[in-house]
Amino acid sequence: MESELPPEPNSAKKGRSMIALDDDDDDEVLSPTDLSELLAEGTKEAHDRAENCQFVKDFLRGRIKRELFKRGTAALYFVYSAMEEEIEKNKDHHHIAPIYFPAELHRREALARDLEYFYGEDWENQISLTAGTKPYVDRIHEVGEKDPVLLVAHSYTRYMGDLSGGQILKKVAQRALKLPSTGEGLNFYQFEGIHSHKGFKQLYRSRMNELELDAETKDRIVEESNRAFGFNMMVFTELEELGKTIKEEVQDAGFGHSHAEMMEGGDINKCPYYAAKMAVSGNPTHACQLAMTLLRHPPCQVVLAAWMAVLAGFTAWYFM
Repeated sequence: MESELPPEPNSAKKGRSMIALDDDDDDEVLSPTDLSELLAEGTKEAHDRAENCQFVKDFLRGRIKRELFKRGTAALYFVYSAMEEEIEKNKDHHHIAPIYFPAELHRREALARDLEYFYGEDWENQISLTAGTKPYVDRIHEVGEKDPVLLVAHSYTRYMGDLSGGQILKKVAQRALKLPSTGEGLNFYQFEGIHSHKGFKQLYRSRMNELELDAETKDRIVEESNRAFGFNMMVFTELEELGKTIKEEVQDAGFGHSHAEMMEGGDINKCPYYAAKMAVSGNPTHACQLAMTLLRHPPCQVVLAAWMAVLAGFTAWYFM
């Protein structure tokens, strides 16, 4: 199957209904000075911090409060509304036009449908911009007005993450919250205009790497991407604190034993999360340990698969 690529970067300004790319396309030839490589290397620590915050850990284990999921969806609505508003304003900017893919990427309308599902038709009157999300929104508007090239950082950080680990979060949320298999409440994770996530990410990175940027501007984009990760962690922290005040019973999909139960007795090697991390790192001993742990605890298979898949997604984001 041949890849259906737009003929030139500026054609992206018009948007398309579908991007169909072959996952078996030849590997990209990348340079260490390419923006995508600089971003992957320069945001590793930020990835690790975000991945290890308690809210994300609980999410991956399927321990999700429905009210927190609703609040998180509302936070994303404000973030994407700001980002896509600024992208629209700057769609003809020479650094934004090549990566302008509204039909494929924009999430505002999908989030609105999710909020209507959770809150009802008057959802707009039931949500508000919180203190934890406002700095993120304000920063996006600031760079959109004063320094549009930095929108590249915000677009990359959010959209590429949504196309990677976000797809695993969708599966975890659907199971844990017992959401309909038809996708209601999870439209945010559905990219109907993209057939191949891998192929589209390759296209997006190639467009980004073709931007005419000097070294100093590339460094500023990497710095802004790290800043975006920090804003996302502020949102996570706010949700985590809010969760402590919500009496709602945790929606648990029966993913098996808790991490604490696995750690009973103090032997870290019995912990499936530890074994999974060591296996991903390439340690053969722990790869075997992970397999044995899964055999002993079959109900853990879903959450461990999600956990490892997210790690793999982040790794693929770094090195693809």
